[in-house]
Amino acid sequence: MDTQTAVRALAALAHDSRLEIFRLLVQAGPDGISAGDIAERLGLPASTLSFHMKSLAHAGLVESRHQSRFIYYSANFQEMSALVGYLGENCCGDRSCVPAAVPPRRRKSS
Repeated sequence: MDTQTAVRALAALAHDSRLEIFRLLVQAGPDGISAGDIAERLGLPASTLSFHMKSLAHAGLVESRHQSRFIYYSANFQEMSALVGYLGENCCGDRSCVPAAVPPRRRKSS
């Protein structure tokens, strides 16, 4: 992955709604999830979801397919892996390292 591609992907993910959408798609796996289900689960209007999906698709992070009259979105796992690889490239100055265990994320209380 080149720097410009990484910057485009990170910029797309640097918004709370787009990050939530992408995480939902990652959880859904390769089969993806319909646009209507995404909007319903995240409480987003269809026009807002469309705007965010366009940004994620432009960054190469999501793929879409039409099935009947529905659009299904899925995470582009190959691109996601490339981004993670790019971020970890040359980790620890090429020395052997084991990243410290990351404690589970806490959810914000509402």
